[in-house]
Amino acid sequence: MDLNDARLTTLVQIRAFLDGTSDVRIAPGAGDRYAFIAGVLRRFGYARLRKPDKGLILRYLARTTGLSRQQLTRLVGRWRAEGGLASRRRAPAAGFARRYTAQDVALLAEVDALHGTLAGPATCVLLQRAWAVYGDARFQRLAGLSASHLYNLRASSGYGRIRRHFTKTQPTRVSIGVRKAPQPEGRPGFIRIDSVHQGDADGRKGIYHINAVDCVTQWQVVASCERISEAFLLPVLQQMLESFPFPIRGVHADNGSEYINHQVAELLHKLTVEFTKSRPRRSNDNALVESKNGAVVRKCFGYDHIPQRHATAVNAFCAEHLNPYLNFHRPCAFAVEQRDHKGKIRKHYPKDQIMTPCDRLLTIPKIAQQLRPGITPRKPPHHRQRTVRLPRRQATQRRPRYPLPILLTTTPRYRLTHPPKPLRSDSFRDWKRLNAAVQRRQK
Repeated sequence: MDLNDARLTTLVQIRAFLDGTSDVRIAPGAGDRYAFIAGVLRRFGYARLRKPDKGLILRYLARTTGLSRQQLTRLVGRWRAEGGLASRRRAPAAGFARRYTAQDVALLAEVDALHGTLAGPATCVLLQRAWAVYGDARFQRLAGLSASHLYNLRASSGYGRIRRHFTKTQPTRVSIGVRKAPQPEGRPGFIRIDSVHQGDADGRKGIYHINAVDCVTQWQVVASCERISEAFLLPVLQQMLESFPFPIRGVHADNGSEYINHQVAELLHKLTVEFTKSRPRRSNDNALVESKNGAVVRKCFGYDHIPQRHATAVNAFCAEHLNPYLNFHRPCAFAVEQRDHKGKIRKHYPKDQIMTPCDRLLTIPKIAQQLRPGITPRKPPHHRQRTVRLPRRQATQRRPRYPLPILLTTTPRYRLTHPPKPLRSDSFRDWKRLNAAVQRRQK
């Protein structure tokens, strides 16, 4: 900033200036500071002023230069003793001698260009071999170069004028979430969460589906929001966590910024929920929810664009219809791990482990102690169920080539109970006829 105070010639003007600029700090450049101080002292005749007026001049210099009172007192003493002020900064008379010259820096740049900028210790070995093994006199000084000072020469301006080297951007560590796989140990409440985008159309984004699945019971909650920003995602996320029938103990997400942020971390911290994230090169960390994205969300909503204005209606559909169907009527396969003779763990999916998430939840020992307050597990009261008996086939009638035993259930809607016993048919054709009859009866 260029401060022109040539019109301030009296002490009255100086006092008015100080009173009117009590909240202003004006600092001239470092090079002009000494000349400015000397000019003010000479203009007002500092040596002939009374003590109160000298204090006024020092206050004015402190306001306009930004220096302390002690610094100004020393500079005024120098001005009175020497008759002027000048910067004393200059090169030392006997400075440090440079061990490595500009020719050495150019030679180092040439070596780096030939070998592709190796690491510092490897480049030092190349320089030593050039002098000790091949006897190149140009490398005599560089043969004693240390790895730490090699990086100093690479960062010098002389090296940059000869050769420019660009390095990759180093990743920034994010302290949000613990990078590990969740360990539920048979307890419900450890969910895996992911986002599914519902397509673009003419540069406009569609709605976003939030998919959360429990690791143990595969209890699934799907919700929708307009955007994955803080204003839209946090209320939906809190609503989803409250929809599970058991308290949430842990949330595992991928490394997407919609979940790895301080707002979500603060929300989970208030709920005392452990926050974990996927590890690199471990694709199975979030495989359960990724498979549910394709098997449930994509099959239900497809890949076409859904405008963001329909997010509220889609979210209501998920809460009222989709989530009850997924948890009370849609069977899921649960793996049983077995270790073979080689020590490898293999997963099997027996038929008796194919059940709905509600049934799986009720098989957990002491499940009543792990549910939310107000939710109690109980078997449904006995209700009538009409059994449709199919006619037995004649021995001469040809059986279908691929018989498909199908399980039919008439479970009460959205109740945390065991479903009744299923009906079993022996062929796909009879199942279609029976299923149509059941649907008509339900209507």
